[in-house]
Amino acid sequence: MSGMDPSAVPGPTVVDRRRLVFGVLPAAALLAAGCGRSNDDRSDGGRSARPPLALVYNGPQGCPACPETVAALLRGAPRPYRVEYVGGETPLTAAALADARLYVQPGGGADLKGTWRHLEGSAGAIRNWVREGGGFLGLCFGAYLAGRNPGFDLLPGDTNGYIDSPGATVTDGRDTVVPVNWQGRPRHMYFQDGPAFFLDPGADATVLATYPNKTAAVVVAPYGKGRVGVSGPHPEADASWYADKDLSNPDGVHFDLAYELIEATAGRR
Repeated sequence: MSGMDPSAVPGPTVVDRRRLVFGVLPAAALLAAGCGRSNDDRSDGGRSARPPLALVYNGPQGCPACPETVAALLRGAPRPYRVEYVGGETPLTAAALADARLYVQPGGGADLKGTWRHLEGSAGAIRNWVREGGGFLGLCFGAYLAGRNPGFDLLPGDTNGYIDSPGATVTDGRDTVVPVNWQGRPRHMYFQDGPAFFLDPGADATVLATYPNKTAAVVVAPYGKGRVGVSGPHPEADASWYADKDLSNPDGVHFDLAYELIEATAGRR
């Protein structure tokens, strides 16, 4: 989400929701940052039962490597998924969603309104699919899109940039590592201008993690028979993301938080 030289691998780019909506963007915020790359497709290892299907959006968004990073995470999960991409060559339709258990809207975007123009025609299909038992996972930019104005409107509340929230410990769009309280455990996560979540009073939702100023950083909420999981920070960030930005995670680079979020979000179809 910050600038890079032309030889760098493109990566996650997310900017403040209000600046995106009104088109007031610094030029550097339109450039991509480093993302990890996926491994080749893996088979189901000869298991008799096929792993469940996850769909990952890879349409216009500004980060060609981000969908592959999520796909590698899903294929390597303790309960692995088969992964197919939608939104690019394969349209995101009700038919495409029919057999999936999980849909992932990854991070990496720079233009919320522009991406929404591409996704808006699929919004009804997404809402209906989640309502009937699907799981929607939104990561950083994808979590902004789970909210409203513009977005899928899947949350019992809305999103806004953490950097604009009162008492935020990060106040600009740089790539960094942010401390969070994950269900009573102090942890650290890769962060670049991701959202905080502002839930309606009495909302039926589970806050898995909070930022240092107590705003919600990771949330899972029901939507009909399905579930919506959203994360402002990047639980999927691999070692290459940290290395590219000369960052380190005090906890080490682990995917346990990502897997916990996936398990909490996975649909019941």
